[in-house]
Amino acid sequence: MEDTSFADISIVSCGTMSLEIRHLQNQGFLDTAHTYYTTPGLHQNPAELERQVVRRIKEARENTGKVIVIYGGKFCYVNTEEPLRRIQNVIGEIDPRIVRINATHCMDMLASEEQRNTIASEIAGGEPVWWMTPGWIKFRHEVFKGWDKALANENFPRHGGGAVVLDGIGYMDDFMAERPEEFLEYSDWMGIPLIPYTVTLDRFKKLLYDQAAILAGLDRA
Repeated sequence: MEDTSFADISIVSCGTMSLEIRHLQNQGFLDTAHTYYTTPGLHQNPAELERQVVRRIKEARENTGKVIVIYGGKFCYVNTEEPLRRIQNVIGEIDPRIVRINATHCMDMLASEEQRNTIASEIAGGEPVWWMTPGWIKFRHEVFKGWDKALANENFPRHGGGAVVLDGIGYMDDFMAERPEEFLEYSDWMGIPLIPYTVTLDRFKKLLYDQAAILAGLDRA
């Protein structure tokens, strides 16, 4: 995996994952110069999500013939008007050779379901957990656009294990040190504890590598 290059690959991603992607770029693992982001929080607006994904993919293909889309396959795009339509349908209609990271949502990109179950058992005693990534903290107002305290009360308190932030970039340490009042205000708004949990980016890197390998195979076919 260390020898893999993404130099000839464009990345199209939900902006929520931009923190992890830029971290991997700074590390030199993700050596592409072509990254395109959609607005964070568009899972609440599937029509706009689809419009932006299509536009970003078309922009990406102007620079490279290879594109990896970083969107979850199950939960990131839910179209109530077309319940069977998935983000993979949107991508495939542009070009079936465009690949997408193999995960259900952004939390699944950082920790598998099995890993999340282990974490929940470890720190929440098996209680239901509201999973988050650092992007859900940084882009709170986009991710929870239109949410008021009443809507928060309907959704968060049922997660007795708290809101666990899967942090592979050290974001939460800086956030709590530099903006402790904002951290406490966020937790108060949710009505449950906000719990940072350190993970590695190994799973995310492996998922990216898997798609790069698929693109390389298409080149050889």
